[in-house]
Amino acid sequence: MNFSYWELKNWFSGIDYTIVGSGIVGLHCAISLKERFPEKKILILEKGILPQGASTKNAGFACFGSMSEIIDDLKTHSEDEVIQLVQKRWQGLQLLRKNLGDTAIDFKPFGGYEIFLKDTESWYNECLQKIPFVNEILKPIFKTEVFNKEVDRFDFKNVEEYLIFNPFEAQIDTGKMMNALLQKAVAMGVMILNQVEVLGYADSVDKVDVSTKDFNFKTKKLLFATNGFASKITNNAVKPARAQVLITEPIENLDIKGTFHIDKGYYYFRNIDNRILLGGGRNLDFESETTTEFGLTEIIQNRLEVLLKEVILPHHDVKIEHRWSGIMGMGSSKRPIVEQISNNVYCGVRLGGMGVAIGSLIGKELADLV
Repeated sequence: MNFSYWELKNWFSGIDYTIVGSGIVGLHCAISLKERFPEKKILILEKGILPQGASTKNAGFACFGSMSEIIDDLKTHSEDEVIQLVQKRWQGLQLLRKNLGDTAIDFKPFGGYEIFLKDTESWYNECLQKIPFVNEILKPIFKTEVFNKEVDRFDFKNVEEYLIFNPFEAQIDTGKMMNALLQKAVAMGVMILNQVEVLGYADSVDKVDVSTKDFNFKTKKLLFATNGFASKITNNAVKPARAQVLITEPIENLDIKGTFHIDKGYYYFRNIDNRILLGGGRNLDFESETTTEFGLTEIIQNRLEVLLKEVILPHHDVKIEHRWSGIMGMGSSKRPIVEQISNNVYCGVRLGGMGVAIGSLIGKELADLV
């Protein structure tokens, strides 16, 4: 690169902390470090024009797990692990609100609902039966009952009679949240460089040599906040998981308000600006959706459209305005990975599709490691 003396001096000399990834985790990590060490020089490297992954591409759910998702998790995690996961997600949401304020993220506490399709009757009955049990194990966190059943008032079709309602769930505006985070980090003196991809690093006693596509530099500490793109640094403990999303054109007299879950959280939708935003479906083709490539597939987009037109808005002639995808970080466990990789290198990854909820807390925990 044709760097000047001034560029080398101000951007690439005397760097204390380099964070890879400018998403929710990376920005909260930088903010936490700046709060503790205001004089330290912090650089964030982002390979995309905007945060590449899921931070600016998610559905804007301030959630911590639907009833069916929690019950499903209890089959692969211990009861204590599930309680800890929910607690971390809840703490993360409160930290996000504290750091940015409800106005900045357009926080709307409309509550969350879980819908059960007609062909899932046995699963529906199991979830209804286990409401008291799940409420009991979550009571130490919320001090009251979290889930209860309500009659469907939204006129959905091909669904069971009752929805499961959660008053603690809310919506946020993902774009406003990320704008507020970026502005806060920059105002604190954090430097952010976009379209810089880290290709490798070499850790030594007191520094890390970092190599990118266009240049090399040195930093005292290197922190990875790359979530869905973290498989290389975690020996495949994190697997990428693509999420496909669509949004409708504005709909007159839209009477749907809240965040909604279907099928263990594999499908989700919400209202936003008189539109319906709908995503999910990776369970239709796990193999193809375990990828770091952005893109859309016919099988998933078709299923989303069927849900939209036959379940969510059966009485509307809806048109799709836009479609996109994001990359999440999953694994055999939903417990996030926050650990020291080598002498001066750390990571905070594997958010399990709950980046909005847990990202701020993982960013703080990552900063606390160093």
